[in-house]
Amino acid sequence: MPKIKTNRGAAKRFKKTASGSIKRGQSHRRHILTKKSTKRKRQLRSPAELAKSDVAAARRMIPYA
Repeated sequence: MPKIKTNRGAAKRFKKTASGSIKRGQSHRRHILTKKSTKRKRQLRSPAELAKSDVAAARRMIPYA
């Protein structure tokens, strides 16, 4: 059985937690930050959990994470 290749784009975006769930970074933090409130930008720093419907696809892309 050959090794499975990791999707390198997904490996940079997702991390597996100790409990097995997958965390991701928040969007809307790259540009046009002046009109966003400090509170909103601060809350976007924290990682979010991947939606349940996307978990199976992400697990296939990062099999060894």
